Amino acid sequence: MSPQPQAAVGAPLSRVDGRLKVTGQALYAAEHDADGAVHAVIVDAAIGRGRITGVDTADAEKHRGVLRVIHHGNAPTLPYRDNSGSNNPPGRRLRVFQDDRVLFHGQPVAVVVATTLEAAQHGASLVKVGYDAQEPSTDLAEAEPGKPTDYARGDAEAGLRSSAVRLDVTYQLARNHHNPMEPHATIARWDGNRLTVWDKTQWVMGTHDELAAVFDLPADAVRVINPFVGGGFGSGLRCWPHTTVAALAARETGRPVKLVLSRRQMYFGTGFRPSYEYRLRLGSDRRGRLSAAIHDIDAETSSYETFTEAVMGAGQMLYSMPHVSQAYRTVPLDVNTPIWMRGPGFASASFVIESAMDELAHELGIDPIELRRRNEPSEDESSNLPFSTRRLRECCTVGAREFGWHRRSPKPRSTRDGDWLIGLGMAAGVYDPGRYPGDARARLDADGTAVVEAATSDMGPGTYTSQTQVAADALGLNMRTVTFRLGDSLYPRTSPHGGSSTMASVGTAVVDACNQVRQQAIRLAVEDRESPLYGVDTDEVVVRSGRLHVQGNPARGETYRSLLARNNRSHLEANGSYTGPPSPARHSYHAYNATFAEVAVDATLGLVRVRRMLGVYDAGRIISPKLADSQAIGGIVGGIGTALLEHTVTDHRDGRIVNANLADYLVPVNADVPEVRAIYLDGEDNDGNALGVKGLGEVVQVGVAAAIGNAVFNATGRRVRQLPITAEALL
Repeated sequence: MSPQPQAAVGAPLSRVDGRLKVTGQALYAAEHDADGAVHAVIVDAAIGRGRITGVDTADAEKHRGVLRVIHHGNAPTLPYRDNSGSNNPPGRRLRVFQDDRVLFHGQPVAVVVATTLEAAQHGASLVKVGYDAQEPSTDLAEAEPGKPTDYARGDAEAGLRSSAVRLDVTYQLARNHHNPMEPHATIARWDGNRLTVWDKTQWVMGTHDELAAVFDLPADAVRVINPFVGGGFGSGLRCWPHTTVAALAARETGRPVKLVLSRRQMYFGTGFRPSYEYRLRLGSDRRGRLSAAIHDIDAETSSYETFTEAVMGAGQMLYSMPHVSQAYRTVPLDVNTPIWMRGPGFASASFVIESAMDELAHELGIDPIELRRRNEPSEDESSNLPFSTRRLRECCTVGAREFGWHRRSPKPRSTRDGDWLIGLGMAAGVYDPGRYPGDARARLDADGTAVVEAATSDMGPGTYTSQTQVAADALGLNMRTVTFRLGDSLYPRTSPHGGSSTMASVGTAVVDACNQVRQQAIRLAVEDRESPLYGVDTDEVVVRSGRLHVQGNPARGETYRSLLARNNRSHLEANGSYTGPPSPARHSYHAYNATFAEVAVDATLGLVRVRRMLGVYDAGRIISPKLADSQAIGGIVGGIGTALLEHTVTDHRDGRIVNANLADYLVPVNADVPEVRAIYLDGEDNDGNALGVKGLGEVVQVGVAAAIGNAVFNATGRRVRQLPITAEALL
């Protein structure tokens, strides 16, 4: 079969939805128009654990504009069918207004519905809730861990005892919150027994399935709409209680209801990257060949659900060693349930592993890149599978050359620029990209334009654009003649928009649907006696700019428009699918990076400034270099936040988050972000998807915090094992 020309894929194209966004025409969840919509404001629990003894709504109900106040004392019983398939962790998910228990500070205990937002806000302030408070458990260091998840190969304890060089280090990683620009919001409307919601979500079908389960509705009675997302970073990967509250309030009042979480409520109304205490014992010989590693990992979860993430993966396969032991324990606390955040699991583990590798390199007097080269595995030692592609060595080599690694002094605190101590650091990164089944639908209309649909989301990576690129090339059309639609549960079902899975999963389904449509057109042409292509072998026909022609003979052909018009066809249509990765797995499939950082640390004040950063990525085929740069810059910025700024402070007396705002929970701003550069290794990874992609959105944050921490050590000689790295830790 002649290869279909690739004109859009690989080109640095601007976002197809960019004009809508910069002109304010893109509608986010809270901006949709539902006639007669009223407003809802949640009343949050003021204690961290205990029971509600009473809810006094009299003053709120007297306030002008207030329609209803709903709480556990007057709310109807909701069915809450089991729905473990929608990213609900094991346990018993929070059931809003179904009993008097308070499980965490900020839990919804009532909702006020009013004709205006101001009336709802003031009404919420008038609701008086009585409590029988108990002391909450919110301190990871003081609580009792649950049963561990274990992994082992070899005999790690014996291997460690026989190692010539041993490290025993414990790292503490602070909780991080996603803090997207768009707050989580829901508009809910009932039409009889049919529910429509406009919701901020990264998984349209997950929200759809959860609402159907909560209200015991048939699947076709729920519609979820989500055309635009103002950032997510993982916070929208499950349906949160406020969405149920909005739907319940709409049903109880008989009016469409709009509910928008405040910035403060975002800290306990949705999830977060959990805090960790991570002890790593590492052994090697004098030449730096790793012999054993023992990982003891404690991570917070809620008391009512057990959230876990892939924090064990990197320690099992990133470096070669015969003996590995891991124990991953979740620690139930009186907090809301965590959720995945960019680079989930791998980003947290990488800070520990890559910092420890830097410590080992310093102890042995070996260059950190050389130490990693000496421990490069020939296969994935956790699965005994060959790597689909693994170009970590090349990432390090290219990065060292482009960053000027040769200028790094191995002696800490030896390079200065006036009052500033200068340091260089690097870290390797790995991520296991998701690949999940998904569907798509493509339709070619008689006017030569096409529409492609899938119920995925676009939280910022550019799904509208990248999917239009692959569809345009598969159909042989120009980008401007292809429309990609997403964010509606009426479209073909797709997996969550996260885990670097969308291009491999949805993109492959889109290509499948578009290939089928193109082949339908080709068969129609070669069987049509009036077509210039009549009698040509179908494998010899390609399509370019909407014109079918013989490969190597562009003069012999015709357009989609003429073909469909002559055959009285209004359109051609096909459904495509992606069934997921090969089963059983044939390869170890991961994306890799090497991240480099240069920092300056004020020798007197301990202030850290990141001067420049470079990321080199082995991420398979890059569909859009311009979108890829956006992802890489965003991931590095997020990593700077994790390394130097982001930290949730909890008052353990009552479970209150003290800094639940963007004034006190610090995130990077323009002044914190240095020169950032990204390089993508050429190549494809064709294990398990037709596009040869691995995904980029997660791996770009993995290793960033470690690279910065290692640079801080090189600058100061101080090894900080607690995130974020603060000035106080360096004084």
